[in-house]
Amino acid sequence: MDFWQNIYANFDVIAFDIFGLKVHWYGIMYVLALLVALMVAKYYAIKDNMGISKAMLDSYFIWVEIGVILGARIGYILIYDTHTLWYLIHPWQIFNPFYNGEFVGIRGMSYHGAVIGFLIATYAFCKKNRQNLWKYLDLVAISVPCGYIFGRIGNFLNQELFGRVTEVSWGIYVDGILRHPSQLYEAFLEGFVVFVILLLIKKFRRYNGELIAYYTILYALARFVCEFFREPDFGIGFVAFGMSMGQILSLLMFFLGLFLSFYLRNIKKNL
Repeated sequence: MDFWQNIYANFDVIAFDIFGLKVHWYGIMYVLALLVALMVAKYYAIKDNMGISKAMLDSYFIWVEIGVILGARIGYILIYDTHTLWYLIHPWQIFNPFYNGEFVGIRGMSYHGAVIGFLIATYAFCKKNRQNLWKYLDLVAISVPCGYIFGRIGNFLNQELFGRVTEVSWGIYVDGILRHPSQLYEAFLEGFVVFVILLLIKKFRRYNGELIAYYTILYALARFVCEFFREPDFGIGFVAFGMSMGQILSLLMFFLGLFLSFYLRNIKKNL
């Protein structure tokens, strides 16, 4: 247990370097997250005979990846970063992976910003290629949680998004302070648990769009719970009624999921 509690002191965030270019574990986990999500999507696209070709799916994921990266980074700058104004004046710095001449990668991504970028990219792709929007969203709903597991493990390995101070035996020391490994809680609840529940719902799916509606609801609930163990974002703290920004955004996401479920249920004959 002592090794686990002091894992950060014995673990290097850099996996290896190539000709001086440092490759972080977070980057490796991010790539794995994308590959796993794509493989799961292809599996269910074939298994459920959704009429989506592999070539079309590959093209779609390129669109989505661009949308997610742009949305996640810009969302973080606008919602969480304490230097928002500076980035707005120097927009070319938003994706600058160097700091003082050293490659440090791009740190600071917002999940909720990623969602917006993803939705815009999906809508644009389906509009351009005349695809059924709700089919693609359902496919994403079942595949993203699997990739999300690796994403949160990446946060843990990158020693970021720390948990709140605790006294539990499985806590980990961060700069001498024992904290919840909240990133792993999120990997389990927001990734694995959401995926399992969606698999059960999928067996009784009645219309296109149902899975994305339930994913929105389930993720919001899981994230809301995990926020009780996650340290509020630096510079923001608790926003209102003792809730963090993540919890407020999750509440909005939850009600959006309820509305989407109600809306789709009432127009399912046209989907």
